[in-house]
Amino acid sequence: MNAVLWILAGVLALAFLAAGGMKVAQPRKKLAEAGMGWTQDLSAGAVKTIGVLEVLAAAGLVLPAALDIAPVLTPLAALGLVLVMLGAVVVHARRRETQMIGVNVLLLALAAVVAWGRFGPYAF
Repeated sequence: MNAVLWILAGVLALAFLAAGGMKVAQPRKKLAEAGMGWTQDLSAGAVKTIGVLEVLAAAGLVLPAALDIAPVLTPLAALGLVLVMLGAVVVHARRRETQMIGVNVLLLALAAVVAWGRFGPYAF
């Protein structure tokens, strides 16, 4: 199970590093044109904040445990992503973007499994 948790954390880290990096690097208008219409509902600062949180969580999923420096940050990062994905579900539900809700629920579930495993029976 430890290997499964590492794989899940790695996959989540890659996904959120890419998604967060895009939100940090691209202007809100360009993100909206690329299919992220929800960015029009939030301020540019809020979109950048979400991106920074995603990038930090991506690093927090892997680096603390891999470097053996404060490994308790790994499940905390996973828990943070659960909260970010709950917010994403709410935003997409309000916009009636049902396809995106499925993606958010999947990412939420994967992050919840990592949080459960690293807080519980497979803690570092």
